[in-house]
Amino acid sequence: MSVASKDQKVPPKANLVGGDTAENSSGKDAVKTPDELATQSPELFMSPTAYVASLPKVVKRRLKALKKLQVLTNLVEAKFFEELHKLECNYQLKYEQIFLKRADIINARMEPTDEQCEWPNDEDDPLSDSFAHVKIGDIDDKDLPDNLKLDETTKGIPDFWLTIFKNVDMLRAMVQPHDIPILKHLQDIKVHLDTEKGFTLDFLFEENEFFTNTVLTKTYYLKFNPQKDEELLYEGPEVYKCTGTTIDWKPNKNVTVRLVKKVQKHKGRGTKRVLTKTVQNDSFFNFFNPPMVSENENEMDEETDTLLEADFEIGQFIRERIVPRAILYYTGELVDDEDDEYDDEDEAGDDEDEDEN
Repeated sequence: MSVASKDQKVPPKANLVGGDTAENSSGKDAVKTPDELATQSPELFMSPTAYVASLPKVVKRRLKALKKLQVLTNLVEAKFFEELHKLECNYQLKYEQIFLKRADIINARMEPTDEQCEWPNDEDDPLSDSFAHVKIGDIDDKDLPDNLKLDETTKGIPDFWLTIFKNVDMLRAMVQPHDIPILKHLQDIKVHLDTEKGFTLDFLFEENEFFTNTVLTKTYYLKFNPQKDEELLYEGPEVYKCTGTTIDWKPNKNVTVRLVKKVQKHKGRGTKRVLTKTVQNDSFFNFFNPPMVSENENEMDEETDTLLEADFEIGQFIRERIVPRAILYYTGELVDDEDDEYDDEDEAGDDEDEDEN
């Protein structure tokens, strides 16, 4: 479905019954109530299932044939997605060679040459010397956190991936304050595609005080072909399982759990005791502890299915958007803020209508 640009004029709304526009119609009969519409055109308010059930047998027979054709269409689509995934796997090595150079620059393993740094001077580009939106003189150095007080001796690109996490709504919502010191040690995110099972995300960390792992992995298992009883409603590849790395936390550094103390009082003696238990704590690193899925997919409960879908959405977003376009999310030239989808001019128009009423 195409979306009209904000410069296009939108025609006035048409009256569903008479065909007159709301602008040209007059009189109290110009606008029909739902009850009046239902009386004059009951077919407009009939549910699709009720309508289909009322059709003659000969028409229903033809609709069954269309359903079989739809299944054939979906099977072709499933094969397309499977072949597309294989094609992506074939190109993965080319991407990895480029991303390796990116990681070398970020982590100060390589200093790019002047030729490699040549880029058109655009005043709307925050990397440009003529970028006018923020003047360096307007920023007081004493107001900046210590980690942002960078100078010409700075090595690599500090906090590259952490900055991306902060700039992207979906990822920022997962990050808690206690995650930030850990994510400062994140050096790279890699994607590995597998022709059989799906894809894997590798989060590479430098040595740190929080855990001993150097790589935290998240693997998504996909099925490209629809199940026998779901061929008609097939909508594309589906994740049926995901697994994550067990994080080897150092003593007293596990941010995914917290201790809760509860005081109990003895009913008879009146003495008190303190019980301590461990409960799950909000943290980005819960991402590596996905919901457990039964071997029998038909036994998956609705809550687990919902959690799995949300988890897959995040993994797919990292794979398809964050990793290939990391620099654009770092600079803020790409955002995933839904508020940007709305047009201020349209909102102003709505406000004017409300004032008139």
